Amino acid sequence: MIAKALMGVMAFGLAGCSFVGNRADRREAQSLQTWPPVGQFVEVEGKQVHAFVAGSGPDLVLIHGASGNIRDFTFQFVDRVKDRYRVIIFDRPGLGYSDRATDQDGAFANTAETPAQQAALLHAAAQKLGVEDEIVLGHSFGGAVAMAWGLNYDPAALVVVSGATIPWEGGLGFQYRFLGSSIGGALAAPLASAYVKQSLIERTIEDIFAPNPVPEGYVDYIGPGLSLTRTAIRANARQVNTLHAQLLDMAPRYETITIPVEILHGRADDTVPPHVHAEPLHNLLPNSNLVLVDNLGHMPHHAAPDYVEAAIDRAAARAELR
Repeated sequence: MIAKALMGVMAFGLAGCSFVGNRADRREAQSLQTWPPVGQFVEVEGKQVHAFVAGSGPDLVLIHGASGNIRDFTFQFVDRVKDRYRVIIFDRPGLGYSDRATDQDGAFANTAETPAQQAALLHAAAQKLGVEDEIVLGHSFGGAVAMAWGLNYDPAALVVVSGATIPWEGGLGFQYRFLGSSIGGALAAPLASAYVKQSLIERTIEDIFAPNPVPEGYVDYIGPGLSLTRTAIRANARQVNTLHAQLLDMAPRYETITIPVEILHGRADDTVPPHVHAEPLHNLLPNSNLVLVDNLGHMPHHAAPDYVEAAIDRAAARAELR
């Protein structure tokens, strides 16, 4: 049945290629107008990185998760910490307003930036912003990028929130495998960009937050249309699709990270289960602290921001930054 449905989607996409492309163009243009950049642009070897900077104090770098952008942290969380940290938030490569880290954006490509390549681009942008002795916080997929930052550079401390950091058993959902493929990237990405409904966006966000409620105003603010550009759809699917292989390489080296690491995870997180990621990560690291929170899902920085603030403050204290 799935294969038959796919053939139908592909046939429709081929038959209406020009119409679909024009509709995707219009929706993307509207999204860029509705949710413009909120920060500044930093150029790194010809690549543009979108960065938001606020506050003063020790440097705190925030890295968002899959399908996200800077606005996930500027919605409310940055206002909770900018009184005592200089907060630097980046759009990850290919998402929001940041360029891809490598030249892998062809419609039929099926490769993606590794967490190490993403960390390299963002670290270079951070250097241009004068960042030093930084605390790096990564949420969800951003947790893998934060761990790559810790492996390859010299941050003062790491904070991993709901992080996807350990290779897991089993595969990904069909949508990621298909969208991350050459055919899916070429045909399904334009269709999704052109036709995904607001109701599906809202249900998806509710699932990500579950069992916690979505904050009022979040969906309108976050800019879901920015996640539905063809570039963002392809970048996200391919990054997620190739993450498992990258974690197989990264995880055996986690024991070399001796800086303080704070790990925060909700026990009710079904998106990135803590027993698969947070607990094994804690066991691999020589200098980590693990906090598991009952009745908390995948979005602690919205559903339980006090816990995230506390983790950052502990990391700063352990790194002797405060």
